[in-house]
This record gives sequence, structure tokens and C-alpha cells, in this order.
Amino acid sequence: MPKRHPRKKHSAHMHQADHPKKKNKVRERKRLSSGIPGLDKLIGKGFIEDDVYLVTGGTGTGKTIFCSQFINEGLKNGESCIYFSLEEMPADVLRDAKEFGWDFQKYIDKKKLYLDYQDPFEMADITSEVRRRIKNMNATRVVIDSTSIFGMIFKTKHELRKRLYELIKAVKGTGAVTLMTAEIVYGAESLSRFNVEEFVVDGIIVLRYTSLGRSSNRTLEVRKMRRTKHDEGIHTLDFGKSGLSVKG
Repeated sequence: MPKRHPRKKHSAHMHQADHPKKKNKVRERKRLSSGIPGLDKLIGKGFIEDDVYLVTGGTGTGKTIFCSQFINEGLKNGESCIYFSLEEMPADVLRDAKEFGWDFQKYIDKKKLYLDYQDPFEMADITSEVRRRIKNMNATRVVIDSTSIFGMIFKTKHELRKRLYELIKAVKGTGAVTLMTAEIVYGAESLSRFNVEEFVVDGIIVLRYTSLGRSSNRTLEVRKMRRTKHDEGIHTLDFGKSGLSVKG
């Protein structure tokens, strides 16, 4: 009788080795330094690219200086940046930056910084303008100061929320880190004037200023930061000749 040849056994180990499973790796997004000494360690080493953050606080808490310092950090690193002002004129932004030694005009001349004032009562659609500018410049940092102005144009919270969603959608996908500012009304419990902005952003940084007699105290709190294990304490915010810095 002819000899039978034994069948080859294919182990599960051999099968898996021949057909390795492909893993879908999610690319870790880059983080950009805030430019504020002491802040990056509180927010996981910086702001996440393609995310939108709200810098909110009362009058005189340092929101505009915070944003200008963030822009200056990018300019120093050779990045292209955009600053849309809905309140202050460009000359005022330039002058305030100059007080801290930040020469924005130099970068405007080099086409590395686009600084523009948009009249909220005349602008037709800031969303398309913002996205077009980001793409044309390949900008990595964007500031929109301040979203509180939108509330003067859009009469209902529904319309305001809709327009803010549209604005955030316009900057999402560009890769840029976007900072928006908002104003907290004194004595109010919400984190913005219209109690809308804080619900449509990826992160929130709250700036506060308190005055007791002749002494005053400025603080910073990271209230929200998606995809980041962030610090939850309240920290002293110092104003110096070189800008803001976080203590403790």
C-alpha cells in the first residue's frame, strides 16, 4: 500500500505571522509653546495644533497681552501668524506689543504676521476671510480678539452659537492653533459675556484680577483642556517687562 504523507499542520502562530494585523495608529498632534513662562507645564507642554482655545477674563486682566505674547513666540520661531482684532486698531496692538519689546511691525514687513482690524458692524463674513488667510500664509497661530463683539451683532444666543460654530469650523482642519478672547462680566458666574463661547472651544484659560485696597492680585486658571491632563489649580499671573509669566 502506498504511504500516506502526513498533512502539514498550520498553527495559529504561523497564520498570524504570515498575515500580521495592521494597526491604525492615530498621529500624535504637535504642540506649540504658549510663550508664557510657566504655562506650558500646566497644559501638557503646550497648545495642540488645530485646536481652538478661549482666553477669558474681565477688563484689564491681560487677555490681549496674553494673545500678543503667544503670537510673538511663534514669530520668534519663524512661524507665520495672524491677528484679527475686532476691538483695537492695529496701531494700538502694535504700540502695546512694543511696550514689552515685541516689534510686530518688523514681522508685518516680512509678511510673517498679518494684523488686521475688522469692523464687526461692517464685516460680511469673517469666517471665510480667516480661513483664506490661514491657508494663504500657512499660518500656525491665529488670534481673534474678541468674540464678545459678536454679541452686539447677533441678537440671540442661538444665532451667536451658530456663528461661533461656523468660525471654529473654518479654522479647524487648517492645523493652526487659534486663541479667541472673551469678556467675563463682573459678578457673573459664566465664563463669557453671553455664556456661549465656553461650550464651543477645546480649552479655556481664565484670567482674573482682584484689588484689595492698595494691593492687587492677578491669577490664571486652566478651566478646560480637551485631550490633555491639565493642572486644575489657580496660579499667580505676573506682569513684567517681558510680558506675562505664571508662578507656582
